[in-house]
Amino acid sequence: MRSPTPSRRLARPLALAVAGAVLMLPAVPASAGSGGTGPGGGGGNNSSGCTARSDAQLQNGKATVPCSAPARVAKVIRAANEIAKGKGYCYGGGHRSFNDNCYDCSGGVSYALHGGKFVSSPMPSSGYFNWGSKGKGRWITVYTKSSHMYAKIAGLRWDTSNTAGDGPGWAKSGGPTAGYKVRHKGNY
Repeated sequence: MRSPTPSRRLARPLALAVAGAVLMLPAVPASAGSGGTGPGGGGGNNSSGCTARSDAQLQNGKATVPCSAPARVAKVIRAANEIAKGKGYCYGGGHRSFNDNCYDCSGGVSYALHGGKFVSSPMPSSGYFNWGSKGKGRWITVYTKSSHMYAKIAGLRWDTSNTAGDGPGWAKSGGPTAGYKVRHKGNY
């Protein structure tokens, strides 16, 4: 009887090892109503409460946290979610203190950014003119001018205009860019 070639002697153990590795991969359950099964199938949430997608998604007026987001970005999203669809709009809201009954555009952005320790005190929109660096960020971009501001966070717009409700909220669509200064902080 002929002895098997070296490649045939390794084929079966290699196939078993690959099959075992595939079985040990963690399953990513789909979130309710997402219609998906995790990566590539709709971006469901996993057991750590984040979405396998690379960008945030809207679910019931709140943003999901992408699993790939840095911890500080996740904290910004969670902070914004605290006041999304729950706090109304008022001019000057969120300026004396991060905790307020209502928020204007810069108060809402300041609240969210404070969650990730990107700002230490609330600022008006003009206070963001020189915040961080010029240009778009990878995760967080602030669009500011003297009369309005908003932020793009993990692919969603955090704003007080053209969002659900009457205060700060999330939107899928981008906002206006003409006349705005575009800023970001660090590698975020």
